[in-house]
Amino acid sequence: MFVLTAHGHDAFVGIGPRYPWGGLYGGQIVAQALRAAAETIQPLDAQVKPEIFSPHSIRAYFIRRGDHTEPVRYEVDRIRNGRSFITRRVVARQATGAILNAECSFQRAEASAEFQSVTMPVVPPPARLVQDSWTDVFDRCFVPADQIEGPHIGAGRVAAWMKVNDSFSRSGVAAGQFLDQCWLAYLSDDLPTDAVRSAHPLAGQEGTEFFGTSLDHTIWFHRPHRADMWHLFDVTCHHFVAGRGLTIGHVFNEEGQHVATIAQEVLLRERR
Repeated sequence: MFVLTAHGHDAFVGIGPRYPWGGLYGGQIVAQALRAAAETIQPLDAQVKPEIFSPHSIRAYFIRRGDHTEPVRYEVDRIRNGRSFITRRVVARQATGAILNAECSFQRAEASAEFQSVTMPVVPPPARLVQDSWTDVFDRCFVPADQIEGPHIGAGRVAAWMKVNDSFSRSGVAAGQFLDQCWLAYLSDDLPTDAVRSAHPLAGQEGTEFFGTSLDHTIWFHRPHRADMWHLFDVTCHHFVAGRGLTIGHVFNEEGQHVATIAQEVLLRERR
């Protein structure tokens, strides 16, 4: 899913399947951009392992819709190599031009105090919910709105348990954790549009249809996780103006640990 082929200096090529709505899936482009950035720091198949830098955040702007009939070229710019942080910029291109621009930041492992102020809502476990996914790549169980218990800020709350079905080698712990982060990036693009659509004042009105697309997407990675185990994605819409809805989402493992935070601005327009 995230396999890239070297294509010149700090450039890599990847492909993606056609999705039910046509074109490419934004989450996959974000995940491949993150993989391309990491390849200029520590290739996953390298035999010599220097100090390990792990991604702690990525900020991506979706520029054009991707075309599934052609490969995507990821061009990496080595912005900075620091002792504690490394920064990379990645531009994903196709024949029409740039389709995504991403900034990726990596941090060397650092000991510090830890605390968590965000609490996972009380929801039914996946085993008690219906699985509903548009792909066999991952499983998804939506939580009915009336079965979500817990405080939140915003409107249009959408929560779902998600886990990927891909199996990959964990012989290299750092490599395994990084691929888990790529998978989280992939999954994190699935729910924000649903949250904005659910919060829209015209949602549910007969004859109302919407066109939605992602504008930008940010992920902050907090803790290691296993993407092939269930995680709860809890997403709400915090603001809507000029057709743009801002969503904030929190990702929890089954033990209630807060493993990541996501933010996405979604363009939502009424179809005319």
